[in-house]
Amino acid sequence: MRIPLMPQRPQAVIFDLDGTLIDTANDFIHVVQRMRSQHGLPPLPAAAIRRRVSDGASALVTLALGSEPEHPDHESLRLEFLDHYAELLGQHAQPYPGMHALIKHLGSQSIPWGVATNKARRFAEPLMAKMKFLPAPGSLVTPCDVTQPKPHPESIILACQQLKADPAKSIYVGDHLRDIDAGRAASCFTIAAAYGYIDGGDRPGTWGADAMASTALDLTTMIMRMTP
Repeated sequence: MRIPLMPQRPQAVIFDLDGTLIDTANDFIHVVQRMRSQHGLPPLPAAAIRRRVSDGASALVTLALGSEPEHPDHESLRLEFLDHYAELLGQHAQPYPGMHALIKHLGSQSIPWGVATNKARRFAEPLMAKMKFLPAPGSLVTPCDVTQPKPHPESIILACQQLKADPAKSIYVGDHLRDIDAGRAASCFTIAAAYGYIDGGDRPGTWGADAMASTALDLTTMIMRMTP
């Protein structure tokens, strides 16, 4: 694995949440299968659900029940989906391998870290609490805290402000094109998490990230070597 180098030691490391820092797919898989069962439908292949997690609740409702966003019942089904998710939140999720060690390393190096996510705060905050990262993040920015979610850079810029870091001297890691677009627009050093929820047509190598991690352990090694 080639280890890319920033021009200087990073002032902060900021992560996307689902598919980057925490593997939350199994929570969503259980919700989709529960809703299909309630509607008399057979289970879907778990891999098909996993690939769509980054697309959000609306897309997962469409996948689960065939309800398109313009259908009059779609919004009520989306809210039902979120209620199920709130009930199951964090029961089957876990940090990706190496993430606890990476966060501990950042703490030992006095490098602040945070999360900038498109996940609503009512889910992101309790989920992060259940994962018990030490040290705790110095910033957790959700769509509730900004006027425009990713791919707009506002959430990443706000996270850097809260961490007292210059975005141009910080790292942002994400598993979706919108994450890399947002990180680049914020002037961050960007790393594509190619191990995340990558759909069949996605090509992380074409996103324009400064670096790409094929596995979570690769990401851990990469950032540790960039923050000696």
